[in-house]
Amino acid sequence: MKTLPLGTSGLEVSRLSLGCMRLGGCPSQRESTEAVAAAVESGITFFDHADIYNGGGSETRFAQAMEDLKLDRADLVLQSKCGIRRGWFDFSKEHILSSVDGILQRLNTEYLDVLLLHRPDTLMEPEEVAAAFDQLESQGKVRHFGVSNQNPAQMTFLRSTVRQPLVANQVQFGLGHTPLIDHSLNVNMNDNPAVDRDGGLLDYCRLHRITLQPWSPLQKGFFGGVILGDPDYLEVTKVLTRIAAEQNVSASAVAIAWILRHPAGMQPVLGSMTPSRIREMCDADGVRITREEWYELYRAAGNRVP
Repeated sequence: MKTLPLGTSGLEVSRLSLGCMRLGGCPSQRESTEAVAAAVESGITFFDHADIYNGGGSETRFAQAMEDLKLDRADLVLQSKCGIRRGWFDFSKEHILSSVDGILQRLNTEYLDVLLLHRPDTLMEPEEVAAAFDQLESQGKVRHFGVSNQNPAQMTFLRSTVRQPLVANQVQFGLGHTPLIDHSLNVNMNDNPAVDRDGGLLDYCRLHRITLQPWSPLQKGFFGGVILGDPDYLEVTKVLTRIAAEQNVSASAVAIAWILRHPAGMQPVLGSMTPSRIREMCDADGVRITREEWYELYRAAGNRVP
């Protein structure tokens, strides 16, 4: 699998990552291990976690999978997130530090390659975040830092205090959720697609070399279901299926390749725990989407090109 630079971290990472949100929900450890094995066999070396996923159970399952598969920690890039509590958010220094200690214990590792703040906390005190990041870095517990679902103003505010560069921002993006690019195609127009909902997030991240990590790349809306075969997305399913047949891959691989085609160098986060689906989506690494096909898919998903 091809690699890409993760922000300004100096890390070269697999251009696809496996999101482990559902790993702890697999029926058994065997199924969890098989999902991780499918990802590794397909060339994925980057694994995304969060302390809230299955109450920490996904991280525990992953650690056991590493042991079962005899994976070398040095060959993997492990990312986790903290800050979401049950019904509220917490970016306090105390919570960040305790969360990381729990993550490291569950993952059975001495360090995280990347720690993301998981969704914005409107009560954030950036000085506390900065102090937490400094302590984690000095102790060798976290090597790089980033955010999730934050807009440019929030990142700028955080960067005014935090010393470390933000190397990644995990946001929702895919053919079923396109606000990240809609307004940039409808500049100075008086209709809904022209509404700037994120403060120019895409351009900001490209300018500051912050890697965007699209989550739920095959979902419509906020966990509204997979777009493939959905009654609201029959036209885009048709186009995806046609291109897939031409390139001898699955329609899901083409949908992922549509994201990879964007020159921003995004790193999609795959969410399936089914080995065959993971392998199918990883075929996206070899799919070539032309400029004409990219816009055809965008229009087929129900979007307008002015």
